[in-house]
Amino acid sequence: MTVRLAPSILSADFAHLARDIAAAEAGGADLIHVDVMDGHFVPNLTIGPPVVKAIKRVATRPLDVHLMVSNPDQYLKAYVEAGAAMLTVHAEVLPHLHRTIAAIKELGAQAGVALNPSTSLTAIEEVAGDLDFVLVMSVNPGFGGQSFIPRALDKVRAVRALLDRAGRGAFVEIDGGVDLSNIAAVVAAGVDVVVAGNAVFGHGDAAAATRALKAAAAGAAARG
Repeated sequence: MTVRLAPSILSADFAHLARDIAAAEAGGADLIHVDVMDGHFVPNLTIGPPVVKAIKRVATRPLDVHLMVSNPDQYLKAYVEAGAAMLTVHAEVLPHLHRTIAAIKELGAQAGVALNPSTSLTAIEEVAGDLDFVLVMSVNPGFGGQSFIPRALDKVRAVRALLDRAGRGAFVEIDGGVDLSNIAAVVAAGVDVVVAGNAVFGHGDAAAATRALKAAAAGAAARG
């Protein structure tokens, strides 16, 4: 089992994004996680397609774009064209989730669905066989630097079992509060992709922080 690390630029220095992305990639980042917030679905505003397009020009890893917005269908094409290789939408805002997943795939990106901490797996049971991945939120979305919600580990296990039953080889991603203190438990629960923001960019040396997280994840995976 190989665990991938996706540093979240939400915690990077927006005045020096190219520098911080390069540092994370030098430390072994597998993906670059981009949080898009609209000030409606979550109480924060971040970036739009022009910034994603600029990030695409400097990043050497695939862009993992997470749409925390009230009307994601309106923006799918714009973000894929800007450079998203993976596109995540939230189950909580989509009455026609199957259609949205199909639209993302038709645009050429991997399709994922995010579940907030209070959202049940029943929201994705009928589309589990169509998904490329599921993103388990281990904090309430909207801001970086929040504390990990321990119950997310049980949700990861349940999502892993659901996807295994669906039989498509979809992967599990987790986002929120993951750091060196809990990454081993996260991996042991069945996570394939770890999003880390403050743990990468919040301590001055993003390359070293990325290497440390990758090593801890690899060690946990090796222990099974």
